[in-house]
Amino acid sequence: MMKSILLYYPFQIAKEANSGSKVRPKEIHKAFLAWGQENGIEVLLLSGSSKEREETFFQWQREGKLDNLWFCYMENQTIPFWLTDQGHIPKKPLIDQKVMSFLKAKKVPVGVFYRDVYWKFDELYPLKGIKKFIMKSIYRLEEKFYEKYCDVIFLPSEAMGRYVQIEKPMVPLPPGGKGMKGQHSKSNNGTKKGLYVGGINNEDYGLFLLLDALSLANKDQKNCELTIVCRPDEFEKLPAEKKSRLLDAGVTVKHVSGEALNTLYQEMDYAFIPRFKSVYNDFSVPVKLVEYLSNELPVIATHCEAQKDIIEADEYGLICEDNPESMAQAILRMNDKVDTYRSHIQKSFVEKHSWLARVKKVKSVLLKEESR
Repeated sequence: MMKSILLYYPFQIAKEANSGSKVRPKEIHKAFLAWGQENGIEVLLLSGSSKEREETFFQWQREGKLDNLWFCYMENQTIPFWLTDQGHIPKKPLIDQKVMSFLKAKKVPVGVFYRDVYWKFDELYPLKGIKKFIMKSIYRLEEKFYEKYCDVIFLPSEAMGRYVQIEKPMVPLPPGGKGMKGQHSKSNNGTKKGLYVGGINNEDYGLFLLLDALSLANKDQKNCELTIVCRPDEFEKLPAEKKSRLLDAGVTVKHVSGEALNTLYQEMDYAFIPRFKSVYNDFSVPVKLVEYLSNELPVIATHCEAQKDIIEADEYGLICEDNPESMAQAILRMNDKVDTYRSHIQKSFVEKHSWLARVKKVKSVLLKEESR
């Protein structure tokens, strides 16, 4: 009988994948399907509303589809899985427990990707008062659920483990990148083209730290031409003095996405992640880091722990402190080393950090083929 694995997503998969949290469940499902096809393994995806999950689960049980499960990989959401139905009221609140009890009885190893703990940080969590107390209690129940039913807790980074109160082995997973093969256009030797893609109206993202660094790096001669890609509405909302700072710095502002953004990546030499160091930024892996590296762009990033680990481990770029002087120095150093860093990315990024690498890591950890 053909071996099978179960992907358990206790939520509806988003039709429009317009953020990292919506992209990941789709991409890892695709990678599991490709890996399963190559290895003769059936991949079963159990997802949807609690009612849909219950119907499918009992049907598969009756058909014997779950009799030969090898392991189960589960994803969680930013809200506890009991609340993922429309209106946050579960139609079948016990289905998740039924599925996990079934797997436990069958001794099927289970790993959950625990994606975020922003709810543990008062400055990040928007709820106040009694609502906040109730929600935090439900989050803690979710952690207890994973402790009872899961064998391994998969994390976006090792640094996040300090904030997860689950007494189970914790394993960071590769971030899930792609190899976007393209032809990078070469810049003139002097001035290189730098890129920043992301939010511009949150101090934490460090855009104006980057502008300060840029003016230092370009003081004696133009070393970096900066292009910023942001949402049009965010640009409109920028205060007049910040807009004029962008203009004074000679920055190009674009509002592109999809294919137009992919083309822009090919025209750039390297990219920036200038986030300020904080407890939260230390353990989160920015989606943009993965996107830059997938497009073979070396990165200048601040010394937040998780992004620093990925960039330094295989020399994909330069790490600086979150101040203008340190970042300006990194810009000057990067100009001589762009080709070296790009060749490192080409050599190992897809092999070590792709969606397929993530699937292989899940399998080898859950089947105890490697030490945790």
